[in-house]
Amino acid sequence: MHLAKSRGPLLALLLAALAILPAPASAAVRTWSTPAGLWAPIDRATGKPLGLIAIFQEHGLYYGRIEPATPRDARSTHRCTECSGSRHNAPMNGLLLMRHLRYRNGRYVGGDILDPRNGHVFGCELRLIDGGRKLVMRGYLGIPLFGHSQVWQRMQGTPGQHVWPVSDS
Repeated sequence: MHLAKSRGPLLALLLAALAILPAPASAAVRTWSTPAGLWAPIDRATGKPLGLIAIFQEHGLYYGRIEPATPRDARSTHRCTECSGSRHNAPMNGLLLMRHLRYRNGRYVGGDILDPRNGHVFGCELRLIDGGRKLVMRGYLGIPLFGHSQVWQRMQGTPGQHVWPVSDS
């Protein structure tokens, strides 16, 4: 009987000790299940970010727009003179770069992406990798087989202020 009474405080102490232990590394790693967020396309030649893209969801579809990378981002004065339609002569910052992507079988497909340097529009699909910390953007002409892939790094922070790559925790 004495042993049964002493188990209560002992059990409480044991549970309290377990609660303050650090979580296993695998539990601390954050994963993202959608591409919504802030991204930096990475230049394959230099390994450096090319700018910032904010991906957002609207009515079940995903879109991406160019965001200022710094307070004095030079793109704020540049316009998409080579673009056609509603994007013609639009400011680069805020320009809708990707449109109409929808989730299907682990990929975001059916959309398009604009190359603002020349105004060309290509088919586009996205695939999250590395727990959603990176994505592979594939732009293509006609079918994905005839295209080019680029890795993008998920970022955090405030566009135009201070941003940094997400960490593993």
